[in-house]
Order: sequence, then structure tokens, then C-alpha cells
Amino acid sequence: MRIHETGGPEVLRLDELDTPVPGPGQLLVRVGAAGVNFSDVMARQGVYLNQDTAPGLPVTLGTEVAGVVAAAGPGVDGQIVGRRVIAFVQGGYAEYAVTTPDLAAELPVGVDLAEATAYLVQGVTAWQLLRDCARIEPGQSVLVHSAAGGVGTLALQLARVFGASTVIATAGSADKRKLALELGADSAVDYTTPEWTEEALAVTGGRGVDIVLDAVGGTTGEQSLDCLAPFGRLVVYGVSSSRLASFAGAQLIRKNQSVIGYWLAGRIPRGGATGSPTAHIVPELLRFAEYGRLRAVVRHAFALSEAAEAHRAVGARHTMGKVVLAV
Repeated sequence: MRIHETGGPEVLRLDELDTPVPGPGQLLVRVGAAGVNFSDVMARQGVYLNQDTAPGLPVTLGTEVAGVVAAAGPGVDGQIVGRRVIAFVQGGYAEYAVTTPDLAAELPVGVDLAEATAYLVQGVTAWQLLRDCARIEPGQSVLVHSAAGGVGTLALQLARVFGASTVIATAGSADKRKLALELGADSAVDYTTPEWTEEALAVTGGRGVDIVLDAVGGTTGEQSLDCLAPFGRLVVYGVSSSRLASFAGAQLIRKNQSVIGYWLAGRIPRGGATGSPTAHIVPELLRFAEYGRLRAVVRHAFALSEAAEAHRAVGARHTMGKVVLAV
């Protein structure tokens, strides 16, 4: 599924292309499931956080796949052929995708292909938001906005794994709040109501939360400071409201608070394994999944030819958990 121009979901077009041939140091993956992320929607619209990352057109969207290694290029151990993997790619909305060993991880037995896609973009994001940006410590409290989304469902579970004492979820519908509670949140708040910050404060006895993970921005992001504890960290990683939140220095100084930005694409190295999130984070996520400490939520699966419908659902925020294309 490629786009020849940016625009609405209708610009996604099914094209017939030659099967890629893996070059030196590369793997060819026969795709079983491709993840759909909000960043794909933004790319289709021509919206990029950094114009240097804007691809030339036509381009195949998709940055993550799960499947079986079909071939190994020169310099790659051929024993990996036939094994199930998940991998970061460029052009995942396809029957075949090329990757490199440092951006791939072998799947444990019993981990479903569709569910496994959640542990790439969204799983690594949730991990790095909590570990690297928020520097979570056991006993701290965490508020997760958009808690029923792909990142949110994993972040609230990982917060528990990392020792959080209190996890508060926010979501805009009753069904989404119910899901967040099923996944282990202590409380689920409707952030579309005027009193949502007071509800969040009440859960912590008025102290506020140590960490807020914000993918919404706008007014919701700005209001998040009202329920942030002294020395708290607000991590901004999305802007689903279509407006970045604005913060004044005076707001942060008074309570020694921090606002931290996060962008996954800027953390995935090119041309080498050094620092690759797949090298240590993805295997850990897969181990948590294998032993039942982490559960990926996949409620929306579309055929590859239905990529436009998948984009409409993600863009309208009508989805919960991971959205995939079944190939």
C-alpha cells in the first residue's frame, strides 16, 4: 500500500511491485502483520516533526512488522531464515519488507504475530517514556493519558512492572476507561470533563502524580500541570488534539517540575546496532509478554487492502489498543 501524494486516507493505493532482494547485512521478512500507528496517519497527511525525515513519493508506509524471515543477504547468518521475528522497517504495509538484524528480534513460542507488533513502536515508546524520560522509581505515581491506545495500554502495565504505587488512566469513553481498569489502572478518569484534574488529585490524596505521559497536548496537556506533584515530570510524546501544549517557565519553577519531549524516530540509530532499542528493550518486552506480565490489546485488524479504513479509524480515535494490517 503506497501513497503517491499526501492527503486523506483515499491516497493509499495498492500497487504491485517486485519482491525486494535483501542486500548485504539485510533480512527479507514475509510479513504476517503490519502495525498501524498515528505517525503513519501524520505521514500520509504530509505532517512531520522533522522535514529531514519526510520520505520521497511514492512511498510505502509502515515502520513495524511481524512475520517470518524469508531470506538473508550476504554477511547474515542463514540460520535465521524461517524464524518468526518482529522488526522495525521502512515500508511495512506490504507482503515483504527488508530490515537488518539489529532492528529485528526473534519471537518466543506462543506470542501471536499481530500482538507482537505492539512491542515495537508502541512498546519501545512506552518503555522509554517511563524509563529514560520520566526516570520512574518504585513507589512513584503515574498518570497515563490516552490509556486505551496502543502506547497507553502498554505504559500503564509497564508502570506496574517498574514498581509504580499508583497508576491513573485517562480516556474519553466509558469503554476505554473500562479497558484501562482491566489492565490494572487504580482509577480511570474522563479527561473531557472540566473536573478531571481534581479527580486525579483526589486519587493521590491531593499531592499529585510524579509522572504524566501526554499524547494529547492542547488544553489537556496544559491542565496536566495542575495534577503534577512537586518535582514531577510531564513527558510529551504526541499531539492528538492537533495543538501542542504551551507552558510558562514560571509554572515549572514554583514546584520544580519538568516538561520533557520524546520522539521515537530520533532514538533509532541508522547504519548500526549501537543503541538500537531492539537490542535490549524489545527482548525484555517479549519476555514480559511470554511470562504474562504484559498483554498487548489487539481489537482492530484490517486486511492490507483496507489500510485506508485502518487510517480512518486511527485518525478518528475510534480504536483501542493495537491496530494491525493482516497480510
